[in-house]
Amino acid sequence: MVGSYRLSLELFSLLIGSLIAYQAVDATARIAASRTPLHRGIWYGVGAWMLGLGLWSVHFVGMLARLPQAVGTFDPLLSVASGLAALAVGLGLLWVADCPTLGRARWLAGSLALGIGVAFVHMASEGALNLGGGTRYKPTVWLGWVVLCTFGVACGLRLMHGFRPRAKARRMGLRALLSVPMGLLICVLLDLSTRLSYAGQPMLSPEDSPGTIWLGSVVSLVAVLSMGAALIVSELVTRLYIRTQRLSGSLDTLNHQLHHLATHDPLTGLPNRHLLAERMERALARARAGHGHLAVLYIDLDGFKTINDTLGHGFGDELLRAVAARLASVLHPDSLARMGGDEFVAVLEHMRSPESALRIAQQLIALMQDSFAVRGTELSVTPSIGLAFYPHDGDSVEDLIAHADAAMYDAKDGGRNGYRCYDASMRERAVRVLKIQRGLQTAVEDGSLSLHFQPKHHGDTGALVGAEALLRWCHPELGAVSPLEFIGVAERSGQIARLGEWVIREACRQLRDWRDRGLSTVRIAINLSPMQIQQPGLVEVAAGIVGEAGLHTSQIMFEVTESMAMRDAERTTAILRDFRAHGFDFAIDDFGTGYSSLAYLQKFQVRQLKIDQFFVQALDEGGHEPRAIIAAIIELAHTLGMEVVAEGVETHAQAEVLRALGCDQVQGYLLARPMPAAEFERHCLSGDFALA
Repeated sequence: MVGSYRLSLELFSLLIGSLIAYQAVDATARIAASRTPLHRGIWYGVGAWMLGLGLWSVHFVGMLARLPQAVGTFDPLLSVASGLAALAVGLGLLWVADCPTLGRARWLAGSLALGIGVAFVHMASEGALNLGGGTRYKPTVWLGWVVLCTFGVACGLRLMHGFRPRAKARRMGLRALLSVPMGLLICVLLDLSTRLSYAGQPMLSPEDSPGTIWLGSVVSLVAVLSMGAALIVSELVTRLYIRTQRLSGSLDTLNHQLHHLATHDPLTGLPNRHLLAERMERALARARAGHGHLAVLYIDLDGFKTINDTLGHGFGDELLRAVAARLASVLHPDSLARMGGDEFVAVLEHMRSPESALRIAQQLIALMQDSFAVRGTELSVTPSIGLAFYPHDGDSVEDLIAHADAAMYDAKDGGRNGYRCYDASMRERAVRVLKIQRGLQTAVEDGSLSLHFQPKHHGDTGALVGAEALLRWCHPELGAVSPLEFIGVAERSGQIARLGEWVIREACRQLRDWRDRGLSTVRIAINLSPMQIQQPGLVEVAAGIVGEAGLHTSQIMFEVTESMAMRDAERTTAILRDFRAHGFDFAIDDFGTGYSSLAYLQKFQVRQLKIDQFFVQALDEGGHEPRAIIAAIIELAHTLGMEVVAEGVETHAQAEVLRALGCDQVQGYLLARPMPAAEFERHCLSGDFALA
């Protein structure tokens, strides 16, 4: 072949080819990064337009750069056909490359189909220029075109798909660098196609076709400017889109975090009560469909409150996290939830039989026997577990959890560190507890509470020296409820502080009433529960109530049990010191049943020791040991400057022994039972009892 190329048009063709290559890989990456069908559709349209325009332009300008003869009459219909074919090829390129894995079959079949399309674009572009002669329509020429175009498309598809996973890391520089050799490859393939079509025919020199350079330059300039402008707009839109995606991603992350906070316990990371209910509903649906047995385990930690109160909430929180992790090592985290405090619930499903749940409960109990290391301190907590089964014990989330909770409390009543399965009797107790809890909420206002007073007498003369105030409650439906029952419910439900404050206020009101009516007044002893003594500001509240009543704090004595005082002896010492600073006296109740040490008894500096009635009643057995123990307690107390009170005196023999041993005060059924204020006033304040 002789003649010369039009170098300017050749360079334009190379530029357009490079832009095509860049747009191909860039559009594919943007489609992969799109998160909605609308965005994908937009990028498919923009990408197909850019690739189609570029493909048509590179063929048109490339042929003008190496024409074998002068351009004839321009055919607009063939030009439009070649343009539409180019758009279809561009869309096909994007569709074939837009897949997670470009398999060999998809790659080869797509390359062949699109290669045929590119060959048609080439043929239609030549026809649009109305070039006469040549062998471009011979089958061998067609086959050659298809082979060359298929090879070029195959290379392009691999490049486009290779950049698809890098949608977020756009790597513009690398794409631009690879676009140049791809553009050169397009120009080489176009040149080979042209030479194949006009084999043996000489190329025109520039002067042979004066309008060719002008026409090619205009088309090239329009194509380059159009694609360049589209590229710039595309970049701006992409930056805006990426920023929007980042903001959207941030919102998605924030929404995910908010949802996690709303459905998970912030301390342990376990699901909370709300998420547990949702998962239990789904588990119940599977169980109803026959996918195995379902059980609910309600787990409560024994002794956790003592650790939390004595070592602080920081220790308690770390212990709860450690317990949750240990439980999750046996139970699937999705089936375990924290209900609050030291209570956890596990949902077991897909079990072959209910016995599977019992084995898991036993496994959990064995697992919890090992201590936990928290901040270098060995801490031990054991579980009390209640079990309820679907459908035997309930067919709803609420019933199963409530019944498992009732079984857990039965396990605690049975000695703790064990498990119980729910039965109907527990339901009755659970209903009773619920009625008690609800009744306590209005007990202060509705007048159902009252104080009874049991007198305390001088051990030698029998003179009235004081009284113990005992809380009584008459439930509007259940009738009289024992303090042993409702005090425990009040502590678990957090109502004990309110009840305790009412007792102090009512005792002071009664003392002031007796004083105002000229009756003899006595010191009133008031019992404090373990939760009350830990209540912040209790001393100030009590002192304020006494002051409002116009009384002196010495007229009120508080009592705590020996076991409660020794639970955290150092803290008890500090609390008692605070009470003494306000003028209150203290007594250690049920002495002899705990594990007091002489050192702490001296630190406590209480006014009285109250001998537990177990030792007093043992005096009737006639053995030497009860008398010796009581004598030792009395001698110890007197040595430490304390008074001794004997509880539960029911016989004259007991009273005589206590008098002989020098017991300071006695109280019990022998002298008087607890009685309402009016009866106490009538029998005790009008004249003293005397011991027989």
